[in-house]
Amino acid sequence: MNTMLTTSQQKTICSQRGRVKLQLLYKASIHGFTGAAFHEQCDTRCPTVSVGYNASGYVFGGYTTQPFSQSGEFVRDDLAFLFTFSGEKLLKYPVTSPANAVKMMGNCGPYFGEALVFFNGSNVVHSNPGNHYNFNAAEMHGNDLNLTECEVYQVEGEYTIKKTPWRTINWESEKKNELMESIKIYKPTVSSVTHARVLLIGPVGAGKSSFFNSINSVFRGHVTGQAIAGCSTTSVTTQFHTYPVKAGREGTPLPITLCDTMGLEESMGAGLDIDDISSILKGHLPDRYQFNPSAPLLSEASGYRKSPELKDKIHCVVYVIDACKVSIMATKLEEKLNAIRRKVNLMGIPQLVMLTKVDEACPLVTENVRNVYKSGYIKEMMQEISARLGVQVSCVVPVKNYTEALELDPDCDILLLSAVIQMLRFADNCFDEMSDQFSSIEVK
Repeated sequence: MNTMLTTSQQKTICSQRGRVKLQLLYKASIHGFTGAAFHEQCDTRCPTVSVGYNASGYVFGGYTTQPFSQSGEFVRDDLAFLFTFSGEKLLKYPVTSPANAVKMMGNCGPYFGEALVFFNGSNVVHSNPGNHYNFNAAEMHGNDLNLTECEVYQVEGEYTIKKTPWRTINWESEKKNELMESIKIYKPTVSSVTHARVLLIGPVGAGKSSFFNSINSVFRGHVTGQAIAGCSTTSVTTQFHTYPVKAGREGTPLPITLCDTMGLEESMGAGLDIDDISSILKGHLPDRYQFNPSAPLLSEASGYRKSPELKDKIHCVVYVIDACKVSIMATKLEEKLNAIRRKVNLMGIPQLVMLTKVDEACPLVTENVRNVYKSGYIKEMMQEISARLGVQVSCVVPVKNYTEALELDPDCDILLLSAVIQMLRFADNCFDEMSDQFSSIEVK
């Protein structure tokens, strides 16, 4: 669909909301001058800009942050405003009664208070200044109330909600039980291995330890905190620690072991030593090994495994990244992560990226975790970290850890469990690769 708003007019409107762009959702000349057609294209979308055009050359409309619906109720919006163009200049009329900013009527187009209503069974505008918005009718539309066109744009930028999720996920309550059961019955494809070992690597404060606590909480049935986690400028975790997860308080260990490491830090000689990574991946590092950022692990260290078996090695590496800090990640930290990734690549170990704190990064997800795959901002963050670390977007999974809540949330559980499922699937890829290598050796 071609837009009637000029590029200059679009930039002027966008300047009111910061770094955003307009995406055309609805065009009356194509979809129809009816409420039904408008709602079919625009319901649940927000924020939006509605624009009317008349034969007198006026371009005018309204902005709202609230998603359109057909509830018949007024919706509060402190940021709503009406506008008109005087040449290239935007004249803006803020809402005077925020509680009555927008009315969600099913039989007409965009309905701003009782002041400006776009078509109701025809292409005529209802205009009544003073009812929740103050404007001069002659200034706004020249008293020409017959529309030649009407368009509605979605304002896309930092916090945009998509009409349909860009990645499919089942939020039904039964799905949680299904995921838990799949994890319980999982068996590595290599008979000598009983547990998939997953290494968590990430900057200080990204949420590695919190992830273990969150997974443990899901299987315990209540929020718990076995692993030490907290807020600090230096790593709270100082040891290499393996965490088996149990299927309940008295349950048997699950077939996955989460391996926690010291957090990465920007400066040299601080945080996890990159030279220790190879030893961890190969299975040399003993549990509870005390990290020394200024010196790598030596083979003389207590508990050092000189001949680790496949069951001792790492089968999947997960980079844990704070969604709030993707765009401001320090160059030195990114360089450390990429140096680690190259080591992991050489060993052929599958890698995932886990994006934590998605609720803190986007208010739409704070409001409802189910918006995680409808959030334009979260998608952008996933794409950005994908490009920075050189992994496919399909290898990036978002989660919300239990860091504040005292009770479990089924939607958070589903995201967390889905991440574990991906880890097990990637571990299977590692086992398949190992099996192929063994088969090749036997043939020779």
